[in-house]
Amino acid sequence: MCRHLAYLGPPATLRSVIIEPPHGLYTQSWAPRRQRHGTVNADGFGIGWYADGDPVPARYRQTGPIWGDESFADVARVTRAGAILAAVRDATAGTDPGLAAVTPFAAGCWLFSHNGVIDRWPDSAAALAATLDPGLLLELPARVDSALAWALVLDRLRRGLAPAQALADAIGALDAAGVTGRFNFLLTDGHVIAATAAGDTLWYRGEPAVTVASEPGDDEPGWVEVPDDTVLHATPQQLTVTRLDRRTESPDGRILPR
Repeated sequence: MCRHLAYLGPPATLRSVIIEPPHGLYTQSWAPRRQRHGTVNADGFGIGWYADGDPVPARYRQTGPIWGDESFADVARVTRAGAILAAVRDATAGTDPGLAAVTPFAAGCWLFSHNGVIDRWPDSAAALAATLDPGLLLELPARVDSALAWALVLDRLRRGLAPAQALADAIGALDAAGVTGRFNFLLTDGHVIAATAAGDTLWYRGEPAVTVASEPGDDEPGWVEVPDDTVLHATPQQLTVTRLDRRTESPDGRILPR
């Protein structure tokens, strides 16, 4: 449905992270190699990055394909950052096509992206959405499934959960409510990356920088595939992958492992 990546490490240009890799996010917008759902990610793109000394990220987003934006290519050539989160979008049918629906979503120091879909949106998630604080629902940037996923994660961050725990707990809430779909989440505050592999591909490459991405941007060594139903927590110095505790309920009420 989408492709996304996050980078933490020595300051690098947006161009070197997003455009220059031969199979990087830029190329993945029209020729992904490992995308399981959809073929072209041309329904918008967004990049968030952190300037030195400013904890609130800047964002550049558009509703068209990344390859059609000459201004971004020029901005990317001269913009450097040590923390970046970027995504190219293949919009879920029936969701908002506008700029507000393009990730990364942002709140305070956080950037968030969702590669996936909530099945049977929006009806399937109505009961779960009703459990959220009305003020949080008013903050939803757009009427899209990814925005509800972001609301679930943001609610947990504001309650003090650590990034990886917030992602895992949000997926647990979706599971408990019987909401199915693909929940590959990506989150950063400019210091750590948290991500889930839950229905689609996820890879990482480590030191001296860490890159977490839907798929490798090149064929160089060092890329590691993240197993499905796991949550990742990464800094340039340390990376852990932990199994998600995902369970579903059978028709007779028994709890079964996924």
